[in-house]
Amino acid sequence: MLRRLAPQVLGALVRRYGHFDAAEDAVQEALLAAARQWPEEGRPANPRGWLIRVASRRLTDQLRSEDARRRREETAAALTPCDAFVAPPPGEDRAPTEDDTLALLFLCCHAELPPAGRIALTLRAVGGLTTAEIARALLVPEATMAQRITRAKRRLKASGAPFGIRPKDAEGTDDTDRTDGTGGAGPETADNQAERLADVLHVLYLIFNEGYTATSGRELQRADLAAEAIRLTRAVHARLPTDGEVAGLLALMLLTDARRAARTTPDGDLVPLAEQDRTRWDRAAVTEGVALVSDALTHARLGPYQLRAAIAAVHDEAASDEDTDWVEILALYEVLIRLVPGPVERLGHAVAVAMVHGPRRALALLADLDRDERLAGHHRLEAVRAHLLEMAGERAEARAAYAKAAGLTLSVPERRYLRLRAARLAE
Repeated sequence: MLRRLAPQVLGALVRRYGHFDAAEDAVQEALLAAARQWPEEGRPANPRGWLIRVASRRLTDQLRSEDARRRREETAAALTPCDAFVAPPPGEDRAPTEDDTLALLFLCCHAELPPAGRIALTLRAVGGLTTAEIARALLVPEATMAQRITRAKRRLKASGAPFGIRPKDAEGTDDTDRTDGTGGAGPETADNQAERLADVLHVLYLIFNEGYTATSGRELQRADLAAEAIRLTRAVHARLPTDGEVAGLLALMLLTDARRAARTTPDGDLVPLAEQDRTRWDRAAVTEGVALVSDALTHARLGPYQLRAAIAAVHDEAASDEDTDWVEILALYEVLIRLVPGPVERLGHAVAVAMVHGPRRALALLADLDRDERLAGHHRLEAVRAHLLEMAGERAEARAAYAKAAGLTLSVPERRYLRLRAARLAE
C-alpha cells in the first residue's frame, strides 16, 4: 500500500508547495514513519490523508529551519499554492476527480528535461522504483542512473514548471488545445508535446513491466505496480481517446496482465507461457484489450505499442500453445523491428523466427545482439539462447546457457526456473 500511495502523496505536496526535491524527502520520511507506527498503532482510516499531513509537517519544518534571512521569504512562497493550478489544498476533502499522480507524471516528463532524465525521474517519483531497479530496466550502470536522476531534479527545479494538467472547456479543448499536461507554462511545440506524451507512455510501459516481472526479489510479480500503471494509462486514454498509441499501450497492458494468475504456481514458481493453464486467464481483460487494439489499428496511425498489443492478442486468442499463429507473430515483429530496432524487440523477433524457421536461423540472429552493449550481462539474452539451443538439441550448450542466465538474474523465481531447466538437461 505504501508504494502505491507514495506518488499520490508526492503529487499532492508538489501541487501545493512546489519544492520537488524537498517534497520527495518529506514523503520518504512520512513513509518511514508509517512503516514504524502502523504495525503497532494500526492503519489510519485515511492512510493517504495521514501521509499527506505528516509529509506536509516534515516539509514545513524543513523550510522553517533554513537561514533566518531567507526563511521569511521562502517559507511564505512555499506555503502559497501555485497560481497556475486552481484546486483545493491536499487533504481528505479534496476533489476526487483531480489525479495528482497523473499530473506528477506529466510534470516529470516536462520538455525542459532531456528524454533520458524525464524517464528516469518519472520512474523514481511516480513508479517508486529504486535507482538500481531503474538502471536494470533501462540497461545502464547504476552510478550513471543516479547522476541522471539528480541532474533531472535540479533542472526541473530551475525550470519553474508549474504543477497540474490544464483543464478543458465544455467543447473538449481549451484555447491552446493542450492535452500534454504543461499546465499552460509557456509555448510548447507540437513536436515537444508528442515527445512528452511518448515519454509518458514509455515510463508507464516500464512501470508495468517492473510490476509484471520484477527485476529482483523473491516475488515474480509486483501486482500493485502493474495495477497502478494500468490505472494511469486508463487516465491518459480518457484524456486522449483517439490516440492510437495510448490505446495500444492500454491494450498491451490488459492483454499481458490477463495472464497474471497463471504465471506462477501456488509456491510462487514461474510458469512459462507455453505451459500456462489458459482457463485461468482473465477473459474480460483479453476481450477489452483485443477491442482496443483492433480499433486503434483500424483508425489510427500504426505505432509500436499497437504492434506489441497485436502480438499479445495473437497469443491470448490462441486456444493452446500449439494453436498459436507464429507466422502472424513473426510478421508483426518484422514490422515492429523496423519501427523500433531495439535489443528487446530484436530478441522477441529471434524467438518468433525460431518458431517459424527453426532455432538455427534464430541463433544466428543472436550473434548481432551479443555485440549490443545494452544487453551485455543481461540474463534475458542468455535465457533465450538457452531455449534456442535446447530446441536445436544442443543439450550441453543449452545447460551452460541456462546456468549462466541464472547467475545473472536478481529475480529469485526466474533464477529457480532457469536452474531447474539446466538440471533437467543434466539428467
